[in-house]
Amino acid sequence: MIKINLLPYREKAKKENLQYQIIILSGALVLFLLIILAVHLYFSMSISGMETKIREADARLVVLNKKVGDIEGFKRDKKELEQKLGVINSLERNRLFPIRMLDELNLLVPSKEAWLEKITQKGQELRIEGVARDNGTVARFMKSMEKAGFIQSVELVVSREKELAGVKLQQFILTCVMKKEI
Repeated sequence: MIKINLLPYREKAKKENLQYQIIILSGALVLFLLIILAVHLYFSMSISGMETKIREADARLVVLNKKVGDIEGFKRDKKELEQKLGVINSLERNRLFPIRMLDELNLLVPSKEAWLEKITQKGQELRIEGVARDNGTVARFMKSMEKAGFIQSVELVVSREKELAGVKLQQFILTCVMKKEI
């Protein structure tokens, strides 16, 4: 006898196969969603950590900028103080210069042959007005002044004859350029 199975076994297998595929597909979908959720949480935490680091770095930057500002202020104060000390040192070095200059000038004037009436200094220029016995005395005085340590150059501005108490004398005006430092 021949047995005929009229039950739809192929449809049952297809149905089981379809259920198996749905289970695998839904499992894959759930796994995919879990992976996406994990990646999202990882990036959210990374972003949150980075934002925290940025806030800390900004706070530190504000503190460091304040310190840099303080340092710049100290540098300005230091530079200003160094300038003031430079002026004080320059004044201290040149404090005795006028005394030495007048002393040396006194030694350069030919005694009993010339005398000085007026000395004026403006910056580096020295103007000397005086009276001498003759032009030779004025010339010797100019040559000795050129050899002086504080004089750079000497120029005769005026030399004219002047009578004083019946004696003919030479009145002269010299301009000298002084050296910057001795």
